[in-house]
Amino acid sequence: MVKNPEKVFMNMNFENLKVERLALGITIVSIDRPKALNALNTETLTELRKCFREIATDKTRVLIFTGTGEKAFIAGADILEMKDKSNSEGVQFAKLGHEVGKLLEIMPKPTIAAVNGYALGGGTEMACACDFIWASDNAVFGQPEVSIGVMPGFGGTFRLARYVGYPKAKELIFSGKKIDSQEAKRLGLAAQVFSAGEFRQKVLEGAQEIAKNSSTAVTAAKKAMVEFSEHVGLNSKIDGEAQLFGSLFESKDQVEGMEAFVGKRKPQFQGLEERL
Repeated sequence: MVKNPEKVFMNMNFENLKVERLALGITIVSIDRPKALNALNTETLTELRKCFREIATDKTRVLIFTGTGEKAFIAGADILEMKDKSNSEGVQFAKLGHEVGKLLEIMPKPTIAAVNGYALGGGTEMACACDFIWASDNAVFGQPEVSIGVMPGFGGTFRLARYVGYPKAKELIFSGKKIDSQEAKRLGLAAQVFSAGEFRQKVLEGAQEIAKNSSTAVTAAKKAMVEFSEHVGLNSKIDGEAQLFGSLFESKDQVEGMEAFVGKRKPQFQGLEERL
């Protein structure tokens, strides 16, 4: 049981993150943009990159990555920022998201995505970059990018398939379908589901079980499982996804999709017809 764990707020001068250090070397990083449902903009991604680089070399034994509030883990990328991006700006935005995801994936400490509420688009992608996902029973996952005229750009085209298999990943990405926490667990996306009322407590208990073990051995096990197997060819996958993601910006469907989202109306897509 977690009994009054020591808590220290780390002063890293972040505007959009809250960082807590607890007993046994457990660090909690929370995206703290509740009014934007913790959406990922350039500033937040840049802060995450700095934060994860520091944690990779500090005394953290287990990293818990989550979002503040009960409504959202990460509701996706910030569409208000994205909607006016050019092709090249879209590529650079995707590459920044990839940097953050890769830092989570290769970090020499266990990383837990504690998913509370919406984990859509970039939210599901960032969760999939962690070692595993523990979800609250109010969690909602999905890759709905095609509904606003783009595609997953932060690793979703390859990381989601590691959890649910390629056919199911294609179905979820092509349809933009959202799934609840129980469906996510059934598919293997969420390793555990806890009730919202005991979510933080259960996540901390699980993190403590990991933190009590040999950090040297855990780090070696993660290296063997990530770097020596799944990581082969990752850089080419990341670059290819970023280029395709960026190529969709300035298309009529991207402009229409994101303007419709911001205007809270249904988009009228032209699709491939715009090229005819």
